[in-house]
Amino acid sequence: MTLPPTDSTPVNSAPGHTVKEQWQRCMTEMPLVAILRGVTPSEVLDVACVLVEAGLRIIEVPLNSPKPFESIEILADHFTGNVMIGAGTVLKSVDVSATVAAGGKLIVAPNLNADVAATTIESGCIYCPGVATPTEAFSAIEQGANDLKLFPAEMITPSVVKAFRAVLPLETGVLAVGGITPQNINAYLDVGCSGFGIGSALYKPGKSLRAIEQDAKNFIGVMPNSPLA
Repeated sequence: MTLPPTDSTPVNSAPGHTVKEQWQRCMTEMPLVAILRGVTPSEVLDVACVLVEAGLRIIEVPLNSPKPFESIEILADHFTGNVMIGAGTVLKSVDVSATVAAGGKLIVAPNLNADVAATTIESGCIYCPGVATPTEAFSAIEQGANDLKLFPAEMITPSVVKAFRAVLPLETGVLAVGGITPQNINAYLDVGCSGFGIGSALYKPGKSLRAIEQDAKNFIGVMPNSPLA
């Protein structure tokens, strides 16, 4: 397959763009985070290239995948400027440092951890901790979270998201993660979700590149202003 071209500017030093600005740009272009849980270093670039060619701009490698920092480094070395690469399931501050060393700029977690929050903010990375209640959400904001991961979305219905949005700061983005499908995305968008994390519905070990590409297009096709619409 033909790999998308890279530019010569690393994500962390793109002229005129901070990491936060790059995050906002990627979210504006396509607010879907591809969660590649279980991906291996030998396949990660092929999978990511299919996703980027389809239109995704944010890729997360969960740390419970095989050799995740190697995969993050491969992606960070290849995609520069136009794609944000990061780590998911980040539970310890030492893993934030390892992600940064590998070139990652996004830290996603299923929970809120004070040490992880402090290390992430100090590193200059984007921090998206998992929250499931307003108390957790406001605690995350106080600790410097850029956006919030509403997790698991299976138990955070659109009506609950609407209640969250009524009290959360307008500048705080909320990404629904868990059980998101092309069929229910619009219900979440209608109540103020900023984006979505897509895991096994997009990628799982053993899935063919063609199937990954088709599922990516299925998700992209239902997004507002989709180039596939």
